Amino acid sequence: MLRDVTGLRADLPVWAAPMAGGAGTPALVTAAARAGGLGFLAGGYKTAAGLAEQIAAVRSDTAVFGVNLFAPNPVPVAPPAYRSYARALQAEADRYHLTLAADSVTEDDDAWADKLDLLLRRPVPLVSFTFGLPHPDTVRALQDAGTLVAHTVTSPAEALSAAETGADLLIVQSPDAGGHSATLTPERPLTPIPLPDLLSDVRRTTPLPLIAAGGIATPADTSAALRAGAQAVMVGTVLLRTHESGASAPHKAALVDPAFTDTTLTRAFTGRPARGLRNHFTDTYEPLAPLGYPALHHLTAPLRRAATAAGDTDLIHLWAGTGHREAREEPAARTLTRLASQG
Repeated sequence: MLRDVTGLRADLPVWAAPMAGGAGTPALVTAAARAGGLGFLAGGYKTAAGLAEQIAAVRSDTAVFGVNLFAPNPVPVAPPAYRSYARALQAEADRYHLTLAADSVTEDDDAWADKLDLLLRRPVPLVSFTFGLPHPDTVRALQDAGTLVAHTVTSPAEALSAAETGADLLIVQSPDAGGHSATLTPERPLTPIPLPDLLSDVRRTTPLPLIAAGGIATPADTSAALRAGAQAVMVGTVLLRTHESGASAPHKAALVDPAFTDTTLTRAFTGRPARGLRNHFTDTYEPLAPLGYPALHHLTAPLRRAATAAGDTDLIHLWAGTGHREAREEPAARTLTRLASQG
């Protein structure tokens, strides 16, 4: 059991992943804990005050949960490429009477200092980081406050770097994961590798406890990851249609719509690689999109919000992993416990 390694009282070896942008909710985190597992609040795209409110909501129901933060690892965009991309997208924005910020590049660190200060002042059981690695001093400060620290990695090399910061455990994410890849080098193509093989490779690199993520959609997937050395698995896409999910109605419907046949890695929406359902936006704009996070995230956000409100799945970022067809409309606890059954 994972508690034997980390001290966390999480007997169910299936956890709920952090899902930024609204899909992850306090209710989903609480449901995971009540099922015997663990859920993560997504700190990404929230203010520190908004995150504090969600932490308080979860803490009133359970003491077993985690918080995920985007560690600063910006991908600067070339201004000419940004302007060119903004002009290309304006035709789509015109449909919603929007004017995209073609001449104003927004770069930020997602309120990193404020959220870190919050977690040091009001410690939570577990904090995970994605997109980058915090300084070892930050890791030690969190640990001194009584928090376990996890880093999300996508390769043995990243695992070694993460271990050197003093992390307590690693979340090993395969390219099959829905939403953003945690890769530390978003400018490089992701290496296609099955999750069990990736886990075995990372296990040879570090003895730290491993949590497996990416493409896990069936009990057999869970069993394969555990046999490969993971202490637990973490799922997101299969929870998107659950009762506790905050995903939009168009997103939930698209996951089971036969019109969407496969997923693809794209940087068209945010400027860094993320996996979602193929649609008009990914097919049309992936060849044109430059690297540039968070600049492209901010550029496309108004268009994505308008398209979501209108139910226009041609233009929505329909984040989904390769196992999206297994997402069911049911209580999250049922999904998690089913995935923990013998596969």
